[in-house]
Formats: sequence, C-alpha cells, structure tokens
Amino acid sequence: MIQWRKLAAATGRWTLTGAIALLAGCAIQPPAAPDEYVFAYFIQNGEDGLHLAASKDGYQWDKLNGGASYLQPVVGKSKLMRDPCIVRGPDGTYHMVWTSGWNENNIGYASSKDLVNWSPQKELPVMAHAPGVLNSWAPEIVYDDKRGEFLIFWSSTVPGAFPETAGSSEEKYNHRIYATTTRDFATFAPTFLFYDPGFSVIDASFVRSKLGDLWLVKDETLKPPKKYLQAAAAPDLRGPFGKLGERISPAGVWVEGPTGLQLGQDVVIYYDAYQTKHYGALRSRDLVNWEDVTDKMRFPDEGTPARMRHGTAIAVPAALAAKLRATTTAAKAAGQ
Repeated sequence: MIQWRKLAAATGRWTLTGAIALLAGCAIQPPAAPDEYVFAYFIQNGEDGLHLAASKDGYQWDKLNGGASYLQPVVGKSKLMRDPCIVRGPDGTYHMVWTSGWNENNIGYASSKDLVNWSPQKELPVMAHAPGVLNSWAPEIVYDDKRGEFLIFWSSTVPGAFPETAGSSEEKYNHRIYATTTRDFATFAPTFLFYDPGFSVIDASFVRSKLGDLWLVKDETLKPPKKYLQAAAAPDLRGPFGKLGERISPAGVWVEGPTGLQLGQDVVIYYDAYQTKHYGALRSRDLVNWEDVTDKMRFPDEGTPARMRHGTAIAVPAALAAKLRATTTAAKAAGQ
C-alpha cells in the first residue's frame, strides 16, 4: 500500500512515497482513422471489477471481452471497483480511478497503455485527513492542459460540515465535492473543497465539447426528492463555474453517474437510471435544450443482472478499439 506522509502540520500537505514525414513523389499519407468510443463500467456491486463496451457511433454499444472483467479489484477494505473513470493523458497512457468501497477514505488508481494490461493498483487515501469521513464516492479524473496536471475529484461526507443541509440526504450523508491534483501520480496536492453548490451533491463530471465545457452534477437531496442532473458552463476546469441550470434529466427519474461525449454536432450525456434499472441518454446541439434519446441507444445486457452500471465513456483511437474487439472475438470463439 502506498504511504501518505504529512509534510507540515500547519499546511496539512501530503505526499505519496510525431514527427512530420517527408513525402516522396506523389506518395500521400492516408488520413488517420476516426476515433471510436469505449465505455468503462461495472456490473452488480462492482465485485468483479472493470468492464468495457465499445461503439463506433456512441449509440450502439457492444460488450467486450465476452462480458468478462478486465481487472479484478484488490485495493481498499471492500475491494470493489465501482464508478470507473478513465482519462487519456498527453503521453497516451490511460489513467483510471474508482470507488473502492462504500464507507472508506480512499479511492483506487491504476494505469494502462491499452486498457487490457494494467499497472499494479494503488490505494489513494484522499480523505485520510478527515477523521470520521463517511465515504469517497464516484471519483473522476480529467487532464487540465492549461496547468499540465490531472485533476481528481469525488464526493465525500465529512461529519459536522455543512450543517445547513444536514438531514437532506439518506442516513447521515451530506456530500460535497473534494479534489486533489497530481502530475505524476506519486505526489498529490493536499485535498481541498472543490465545489459546494449549497446542497448535497454527488457524481460530478466534466463534458468536453466544441461548444464549451460543461460541469454536470447530481442533486442528491432526498427531502424533498430531487435526484436529478444539472449543468453549468465550465470555462475553466478549476472554476468558477456558471450558474446551474434547471433539471436536464427526465422528470421523475432518479439518475446518477453522468458521462458525456461529443458525437458529430451533438453532445450526448449518458446516465444510469438506477431505480428503474436502465441506462438512458440525452442529446443537445446548444447545451441548453436537451432531447431524450434513450430509445436510440443499445447498451449491453439491459434488463439483466449484468446490465451496465455507471462509468465513463471516452474516445479512443480506432486501432485500439479494433484490438479490443479482436479480443472479444477470440473470447467468443473460446466459448467464454
């Protein structure tokens, strides 16, 4: 397990011990194949780890590896792998964080070059500085090109914090979004409060788009029931963000785990409708008006115990998607 050590009691700081080708004659390099898409998700409670699905258009999703897990969770007390979030770094390495347990002060981390072979898993005790913290849920990771660093953020309940909304969520939960940053996944900035919208908030996510970046959050208020998605403009990944708009997810549907893609002229947001046990999707061309396009989607194993639970959709090079599909073909041939 990685050791985090306090550097200074006063500060609370912690640390963790193509080139251009020459053309000959009329020879022309073929254009690069367009991106395809991969969805990282979990099934059931996250016990068996990382699952992947692939899509050429972002609408029709096929499970990969014959539906088998790519990575078994081994860190955290509960050893779960829920809410996997993957981002591709500037060097092509994929970095993943996940929820490693229901009531823990840590999250999980691993990296990969091909989404198949993964580095040893690490436990990142991101809330170890907060005694009695109830949880570290749904971590997300994004690369901040402006600052040359990775931003990792998640939701936690710190007992006694934000008394103005105490009792608004289930049990003792009263979440806010916390964060840290890193350049090398060895040394991390001290955890800081990242976002307080004035209500219990979970499942925050950025959606990068041609029209501008969006900040998505779920209002976790139970009394009165909300449980819906809202969006704000995100001109900078570190904020400040714009004013949250009205609910964008379907009325009366409790949702979680938003993630989004730019698909042609459209921005598509996927969400897990966890009460009704199905995946849904929204589409927009102006980031203001949203159309429910759930009926245009196909997700793996819908209506079964192995249905997708929430995770992250990302664009990947077509060559990588082809390799992942080839693995799936081999698994099917072997009867897996």
